[in-house]
Amino acid sequence: MKQIVLFTLFFFGIGFSGHTLYAQDEEDNSAQINEDLGEVTDAFQEHFFEALKQKGIENYELALEALQKAEKAVKQDPKQKAVIYFEMGKNLASLNRYDEAEANFLRVLETQNNQMDVLEALYDVYYEQSDYEKAIPLVIQLSKIDIDYKEDLANLYSRTKQYDEAIKVLDELDETLGESNYRDALRTNIYRLTGNKEGEIAKLEEKVDNNSKNERDYLNLIYLYSQDGDTKKAFETAKELLKNNPSSQLVHLSLYKFYLDEGNTTEALKSINKVFASTNIETEDKYKLLSDFIQFVTKNPSFEPQLEQLITDFSGEANGNLYEKIGAYFIAKGNKEKALAFYEKGAQKDDDNFSLLRNTMLLQVEMGKYEEVIALSTKSLEIFPAQPILYLLNGVAHNNLSKSEDAIEILEAGLDFLFDNPVMEKDFYEQLKIAYTAKGDPKNSKKYADKAAAIILTN
Repeated sequence: MKQIVLFTLFFFGIGFSGHTLYAQDEEDNSAQINEDLGEVTDAFQEHFFEALKQKGIENYELALEALQKAEKAVKQDPKQKAVIYFEMGKNLASLNRYDEAEANFLRVLETQNNQMDVLEALYDVYYEQSDYEKAIPLVIQLSKIDIDYKEDLANLYSRTKQYDEAIKVLDELDETLGESNYRDALRTNIYRLTGNKEGEIAKLEEKVDNNSKNERDYLNLIYLYSQDGDTKKAFETAKELLKNNPSSQLVHLSLYKFYLDEGNTTEALKSINKVFASTNIETEDKYKLLSDFIQFVTKNPSFEPQLEQLITDFSGEANGNLYEKIGAYFIAKGNKEKALAFYEKGAQKDDDNFSLLRNTMLLQVEMGKYEEVIALSTKSLEIFPAQPILYLLNGVAHNNLSKSEDAIEILEAGLDFLFDNPVMEKDFYEQLKIAYTAKGDPKNSKKYADKAAAIILTN
């Protein structure tokens, strides 16, 4: 009888051939198995191949049943037993039966104690269960076979709070393989977890001394000096970075602030302009810079033209939050027209920013832009249908346009969303009084006037 067998088993250098066997006789298959594992019975071969087939289609329970039958049919040969235990462990791990999987992998290691496949499979079991203490000895063993596992070892030491051991492994790897972003990030995290800022600074100072072109190390060192309150060293490091790497753009995110602090506004503005012209700096970082500059201009109004130019240059990238901050700046300056212009731009860009929408409409009401209030509040109610102030502002605008019927409809709808807010409740009643008076309905006008008068507000 002919059969096709597609099978690859990479297991401690023995097992079945990695080649595909096409249309071979059963006798040929048996011969291949016998060559690799010694003499096996037909029953072993039948059940073992059935287990592999079931595992291949993710029927792990059926695969385990077949492996149990294969185990009964196997001779007392440690290699054959090991192959079965290994396959059992993999199926059990796939079923999340980790304790049983571990037991089977350990049985394999009793006779095959340095097999990478098994060590890796057992490591996976421990990692899935977050049993990092058990994983460490395995990974030490694996790292002797493959140095890449040393990064895993450093990570495991960190997870088990063996921070000195983790740093030691990271230093060894840096010396052997050179630096890597992953190891730098892990080392930085360890320093921050342990509060060892001095160690982190010392390591970065060493790296900067050894590699004056590494921009990221300079930037991290500038950040640490700033966090430590040593702005002098931070500023010196930023200037050193610019000297060694004149094309650096990110350094200007630090330089502009140092220049402002020392009163060198000419250089500060140069750095700010370089930040805004950069395509490599994230928009969010530009937002932060502009927010800082707004605070600076609040205290130094002579730089307002530069601020307005920056705002104009950045208007295509600005989001609602930034427009809201700019609007608030002009409110504080008493320039409500400019404030409203920025609020309205922000509201167009960011229609789910409720505070921005509310502030825009409040200023529109104050400035008598009632049609705009109606349009914006109607649109906003589609997103925030349970916000009573939107109904109130819509009603106020309709009242001011002598559209009492529309005012009554929207105000009465908004009353359903009032919850423990006596100030707003009073406002609703007073607007309804106005609307019913304009409509010529004295009865309802009095009703709402009385309701408004009944609410006594306390400071």
